[in-house]
Amino acid sequence: MPSPAETLRGLFAQDRLHVMPCCYDALSAKLIEQGGFDLTFMSGFAASASRIGQPDLGLMCYAEVLDQARNIADTVRIPLIADGDTGYGNAMNVRRTVAGMAKAGAAAVMIEDQVAPKRCGHTPGKAVVPRAEAFDRIRAAVDARQEGADILILARTDARHEHGLAEAIARAARFKELGADILFVEAPKTVAEMTEICRELPGPKMANIVEGGETPDLPHAELEAIGYAIAAYPLTLMASAMKAMVTTLAQLKSDEDRMPDLMDFKELRERIGFNDYYEVSARYETSRRD
Repeated sequence: MPSPAETLRGLFAQDRLHVMPCCYDALSAKLIEQGGFDLTFMSGFAASASRIGQPDLGLMCYAEVLDQARNIADTVRIPLIADGDTGYGNAMNVRRTVAGMAKAGAAAVMIEDQVAPKRCGHTPGKAVVPRAEAFDRIRAAVDARQEGADILILARTDARHEHGLAEAIARAARFKELGADILFVEAPKTVAEMTEICRELPGPKMANIVEGGETPDLPHAELEAIGYAIAAYPLTLMASAMKAMVTTLAQLKSDEDRMPDLMDFKELRERIGFNDYYEVSARYETSRRD
């Protein structure tokens, strides 16, 4: 059976766009897999909101992020890309982050060039470290991979915000030279910028589509034609779930509609895995429940 990293490499060999809804916990990842998608990404924004109820401003520590990634990877068979943020320290911390994510079962890990504590790529106040530190982070990540971590490196730059597109492309190009497998230039503002990114940079590129964010929300066919290999949707599931929960809570509080648009209890149990559990447990006499 191929490893998660090998499976992800196989997807990139198909030379097409892979639509990637992002998860925030094991259940959301399971639903993505059930929806027929090829891969998922553990969104740092969504995971921080889900796990600690706090914004994505560097408040979750490495151990919390690693635990979240492990739970997700244990639940699904599709490749998981984990958010490794800035690597949680210097180059040695980056090495540990990459090795840890590989052991946790992630197919790839994202390492970025923001100043720590980092910020969501579509919110104010972003800043990036100097080139030397940015390159050392990716060099350390690649070293960890070459020394036995079976994982791909997704290298992200947020330099577009402070220093312009040319600097972002230059950093990403150097990331590739250092051995990064996937490139991610965050928050281009126009279709022309997205096109330039894909034209100038080699290998698989990722687009990050935040509804209401800075990057144009293009149809899948257009993203593929531009040259992207991955279209990530980091907040789509969480925004949808939060809106549904807020609506349902308001209905429950008002007592005007005690039967909102809920998933049927039978389907809910099936999707969570109750039936699979019962099927397997039936093999063992002491575990059966009539």
